[in-house]
Amino acid sequence: MTRLSHIEIDASGDECRVAMDDLRHDNAFSVPGIDGPYLLRLGMVDGRIAFSVRGTRQVDFHLSMGPFRQVLKDYAQICNALAEAQNRLPPNRIEAIDMARRGIHDEGGRVLQERLGDKAQVDLATARRLFTLICAMQA
Repeated sequence: MTRLSHIEIDASGDECRVAMDDLRHDNAFSVPGIDGPYLLRLGMVDGRIAFSVRGTRQVDFHLSMGPFRQVLKDYAQICNALAEAQNRLPPNRIEAIDMARRGIHDEGGRVLQERLGDKAQVDLATARRLFTLICAMQA
């Protein structure tokens, strides 16, 4: 599988910066019929996730937010719970909340892999990082 060589996004923040750095260094991304490496522009257009991918040629596609709404809501809630727990709960409870957060993050990655379907292939680690960027665009 080829890879992303450059990522642009309509969002900012520490979590976004970390996810983009991780993606730049380690990702598996391919688009059928287009050779990479790829430049990915990720944004929101008319309430849909907009992917613009450029390799040997360019392809643009949009994904509906509908299938992501519940997992995005769950992820935001668990991240808020984790932030609140940091200063008031014992380490074993914080670890339990963080494990739940990672599980929801994995679910978001799997939803993204499924929704990308035949448009693009990504491994779970790449899908999780892209899901993080989608979360950042919702903030």
